[in-house]
Amino acid sequence: MRMKLMIALTVGILAGAGQMAKADEGMWMIHAIDAALEKKMAERGLELSAGEIYNADAPGSSVADAVVSMEFGCTGSIISDQGLLITNHHCAYSDVHGLSTPEHNYLEEGFWAMRSDEEVNITGKSVYFLKRVLDVTDEVLKLQKELEAEGKPSGLRRLSHLMEQKYSKETGLEAWLSSMWRGSRYYLALYEVYKDVRLVAAPPVSSAAFGGDIDNWEWPQHKCDFALYRVYTAPDGSPAEYSKDNVPMKPVRKLNISLDGYKAGDYTMIIGYPGSTNRYCSSFETDFKETLRHPVNNTIRGRQMDIIKGWMDKDPDIRLKYSDYFFSLSNMQECFSGEQECFARFDVVEQKEALEKELQEWIEASPERLEKWGGILEKLQSGYDAIRDVERHQSYYRETMIRGCQLALIMRRAHNPRNQAGTGEKMLEKYAELDLRVERDLLEYAVDVFVKNLDPVYMSQWHKDVIASFSNDGVCDTKALADALWTSSIFTSEEGIARLGRKEVPEEEIVSDSLCRFVMDIKSTDFTEAKAAAEGTPNLTALNREYTHALYQMRLEKGIVQYPDANSTMRITYGTVGGFEPRDGVVCDWKTTPAGILEKFDPADYDFHLNDRQHLLYSAGEWDRWGFGPDGSTMYVNFLTDNDITGGNSGSPVLNSKGELIGLAFDGNKESLASDAWWTEGYNKCVCVDIRFILWTLDRYAGMTRIIDELGL
Repeated sequence: MRMKLMIALTVGILAGAGQMAKADEGMWMIHAIDAALEKKMAERGLELSAGEIYNADAPGSSVADAVVSMEFGCTGSIISDQGLLITNHHCAYSDVHGLSTPEHNYLEEGFWAMRSDEEVNITGKSVYFLKRVLDVTDEVLKLQKELEAEGKPSGLRRLSHLMEQKYSKETGLEAWLSSMWRGSRYYLALYEVYKDVRLVAAPPVSSAAFGGDIDNWEWPQHKCDFALYRVYTAPDGSPAEYSKDNVPMKPVRKLNISLDGYKAGDYTMIIGYPGSTNRYCSSFETDFKETLRHPVNNTIRGRQMDIIKGWMDKDPDIRLKYSDYFFSLSNMQECFSGEQECFARFDVVEQKEALEKELQEWIEASPERLEKWGGILEKLQSGYDAIRDVERHQSYYRETMIRGCQLALIMRRAHNPRNQAGTGEKMLEKYAELDLRVERDLLEYAVDVFVKNLDPVYMSQWHKDVIASFSNDGVCDTKALADALWTSSIFTSEEGIARLGRKEVPEEEIVSDSLCRFVMDIKSTDFTEAKAAAEGTPNLTALNREYTHALYQMRLEKGIVQYPDANSTMRITYGTVGGFEPRDGVVCDWKTTPAGILEKFDPADYDFHLNDRQHLLYSAGEWDRWGFGPDGSTMYVNFLTDNDITGGNSGSPVLNSKGELIGLAFDGNKESLASDAWWTEGYNKCVCVDIRFILWTLDRYAGMTRIIDELGL
């Protein structure tokens, strides 16, 4: 079960007819497809009605019934009448990693359940089927007023708890409340949750992640990024916890697979659960990220990646241990460094400033608006300027003492006397996932960055004294300091780890441990309080909320159709197949083929290696019935569309004009990485894997004919 973010995200609603958003921009709420949007999609090639896309009143009648949320981190879809679910491999990465051992490394070998009894239950895994979306704005606002009148908490956390509790009890479904437009509207989604989910197939990373993080966010790509699960139910078809007596799900709807392919200009649509965007953020917030937060974070994370990868390249056991963590770190670092670059390249701050000029003129045109929002831009600028120094130092602290190494997380858990899960058997299990050589190098780097960049005003006196004891003429020998902290700690020796495992270490010894104290003696609340003091009243949260309301209202009054910022609710985006021109004189085709895999192949480079069977099959070029063209000699691997996507869309079905499955969304291009804050027409691309390449991999590479038969192909 995911941890629900109790945050009022910047989201909106479809609002009236009028000017449409440019190009294919927009993550449209699936339940709110109006006539104007339906007409626009039809003009682009859609052959379905809005009711055939989503219809809560007729279960099984719409393609959206086959699309699921994978715990609101990825998207999947049902593709057989036996509950077979397809998503991205990188969405299954942690599950495959968790099943892997040095003897059976499923990341590198692939996981193939050749029989149904080999399908492995993934403990804690759930999938969510959307049943209905309700507009509960009036009810929530009424409840909020009642709570305020009674002097009780009335924030989103409390409102969500009460509303979700009520509707879950009434419907028997899981309810999730979403704040739209930071409190302007509220929608409640009802889900049927299935908790017996079993892994069926996952190709080796040499196929699913060919090109590694080098090709991540790039084009061209050549990844077969897919995995298969199966949803099981109780014998009566109801959702149930795992049991050997459970049976494959009989879904109300499955997606039909198209083997007819596609061409440039063909209509595409993607249904999924995009996580979050922030396209209503101000120029000041954007500049804050571009010039301060991203440079600090990206530099540190980049060096952390270098350290980990150096060890992974040396030792296969370390690669297995750290592959999941490295994958997550790499994806985050590349995403934010790319965003920083795109903010600058596409002048996002300047474009938002132009929008804010229009907003200011609109505000000043009305005495009522001037009274309500006059000075909002100046206040935002002052607020972000006021917290720059605190934010810089908090970033250095967060990226070193909190995220600097995984060992720090263990120390934080053990340091908390209320959290006994940090000791004993679970402590030993966590240590088994680490390599202390890697952790030592990460810690040495973290200490160096921390000492050289954090203002002493945020340090404890103990920190200052320790640093001074390793300093000469005001310059600290950070390596010597890190060595001393490491060698004296109970957390870094086999004896200490064993004692921790046996719960023989008293709390006083943990708290006084020098390394643990170095990590723990600074509190995040110190930075929070410093920011609050600098922001003043109203704070930035309140100012951003009012800015969003003003921008939304301006667009509403001007008749501009607005789409919501992503917030992990089901959305639809439409577009077309096509290439792009990333730079002057560079033209990118819209598809890749296996020839590109062979061109990139390098047996000495882990990210571009192939096993013998892959190399043989790709070289043979025998695509059989999965190929196309006059003689079946052509195979597409990946292709591009201009659908508007973001994190959470991973694994989303890419559908043709008839609602048939032609591929899976798995990535964006580097030029799209400003899209959290700004859509850049002509540059934002969605990278997809062709369903025929997936089927060929299942059939010819893995020999999973039972799955091909199950699909009726």
